[in-house]
Amino acid sequence: MRIPVHQLPHGLGLDLPAAATAHAAGMDLRAATPAGETWTIAPGQRRLVPTGLVLAIPQGFEGQVRPRSGLALRHGLTVLNAPGTIDADYRGEVQVLLINHGEAAFDLRRGERIAQFLVAPVESWAWVPEPSVEALGDTERGDGGYGSTGR
Repeated sequence: MRIPVHQLPHGLGLDLPAAATAHAAGMDLRAATPAGETWTIAPGQRRLVPTGLVLAIPQGFEGQVRPRSGLALRHGLTVLNAPGTIDADYRGEVQVLLINHGEAAFDLRRGERIAQFLVAPVESWAWVPEPSVEALGDTERGDGGYGSTGR
């Protein structure tokens, strides 16, 4: 699959996302923050970080913005709305909503890898109203919710 991409002026000079290994599922998004600036994300703080990228994801697919495991493990930094969805009809800049769940401030610099980006197929659907809950059919789980399947 080929996805058209445009780098905004503040993203110029940064590498486009690329697979780090032959079997990598995602590609790393980089922070397109101003050159020479360090953005500090304090513990508990969230920050919308630009990537400088505008994409044309094909119809029938979505972009998924996911955390990077190393940032989560070492710094407690993650994507707040993970996975973030980039719809096929969105033509604005891809931005990453980071939150610092760690104990120390995190200094973010231009070009730093901040999230993973994946492309996945999506299906369209329509709701089919049913006259009763019983019409939906029974399952082994039934209406068992939070914690009902055990530990």
